[in-house]
This record gives sequence, C-alpha cells and structure tokens, in this order.
Amino acid sequence: MWLCSDGDIQDLHRTHFGLDSPTNVISFSQREGETGAVDPAVLGDVVVSLDTAAREAEEAGWSLEDMVFYLCLHGLLHLLGYDHEGDQAHRAAEMEARQEELFERIRRET
Repeated sequence: MWLCSDGDIQDLHRTHFGLDSPTNVISFSQREGETGAVDPAVLGDVVVSLDTAAREAEEAGWSLEDMVFYLCLHGLLHLLGYDHEGDQAHRAAEMEARQEELFERIRRET
C-alpha cells in the first residue's frame, strides 16, 4: 500500500487510466497481464491519496484512519475481482455491500 498526495495519485490516474484528476484510491493488480503469474501470492498494490481521504473523512464525519482503512478495503476488493465500473457497473451494489460488511465487522473486532 502506498499513501500519497493528490498530485501523486493524479499522475498515476492520468498515466494508467487517462483521467487527469486526483481520485481517492487506485488498485494495480499483479495477477493480470504478461507478468501476472510471477508471484501468485501477491495480489497487487493499493494507492490511497491522503489528501482526498482527509476531505472525504471530514465530509463523512469519520476519522482519517477509518477513511484510509475503508479505502484500503475498497482497493483490496478490486484486487480480489470485485468491480463497479465499465461492464461491471451492475455489480456496484454488491461490491459496496461487501465493503460495508467487512468494514463494520473488522471495526467491531478491533
């Protein structure tokens, strides 16, 4: 996981997705593409913008720690195959429900 600034994540967003704007979280699978089988135990990388996470935490009335954890869960679900964009937009509710369930379950246990 990489915690970065809006500027850093905007560069990644532009370079890898053609979108010239910051975002809250990006996942990079290491199980896809030509090198996807190099280390099957590694799912990939999750990048979170602390700047965006701080703004979203304030809007939601959450702590920054909870928001970063929530965004990490979101990125991890992407690495596990969940999606909510493009041809998988119909699965957005399923992904969101799973994210909420895990977030609440882990928060209760800690």
